[in-house]
Amino acid sequence: MKFSFVSLFPNLLEFYFQDSILAKARRKNLFEIEFYNPRDYTINSYHKVDDYKIGGGAGLLMQIEPLYNTLNFIKQNEKKSHFVFLTPSAKLFQQKDAKRLSKKEHIVFVCGRYEGIDERVIEIFANEVFSIGDFVLTGGELPALVLCDAILRNVSGVLGNADSLEEESFEDNLLEAPSFAKPFVFENKFKHFYTPSEFLKGNHAKITALKTTLAFCKTKFFRPDLFLEYKRKK
Repeated sequence: MKFSFVSLFPNLLEFYFQDSILAKARRKNLFEIEFYNPRDYTINSYHKVDDYKIGGGAGLLMQIEPLYNTLNFIKQNEKKSHFVFLTPSAKLFQQKDAKRLSKKEHIVFVCGRYEGIDERVIEIFANEVFSIGDFVLTGGELPALVLCDAILRNVSGVLGNADSLEEESFEDNLLEAPSFAKPFVFENKFKHFYTPSEFLKGNHAKITALKTTLAFCKTKFFRPDLFLEYKRKK
């Protein structure tokens, strides 16, 4: 699988793939990444990529020409490219999207800056447009990394233990049940903190039932919207 990042600041992105699980997966050639800077596709001597908005308004906007040239170059050379734009004015990215996109051969993340991207570029190239939440960031690099990470977790071989995916949050519209690591009892000067004793008894059916109950309660408390969807589908 291949990921291309279109960004004015590729150095903000590359470091993320230098450690941990994704670094190991990259060394195994389970995926590859590349970076395109629209400044390299300008035709003006100053490599200018932004300008004032037509019709007025605060701030500058990424121009159409550098981005068009960049994305058109990718499209001409990568026939199966799937272009994803990151913007707060889009539908929310979800786990089901991560699973679906993990089947793509080549995903191109287009990262906006300044006050965003000329809408004509989105109309011409976008296959999908996503937001990671109802808030505004300085640029699209962080959302692109969020999507890439979520997608890669669903690519075969990336996780050390594929069974980890089975108990992830958002499976069947439930949040993941609380998890605990050894020791069973954590002691400090004033209190003892215990994990549920059922986890130590080795009865896998009861452990599974307890995890389901805990996931049910957690979802009802933290995400009542998901809880209602879970109840509706049941």
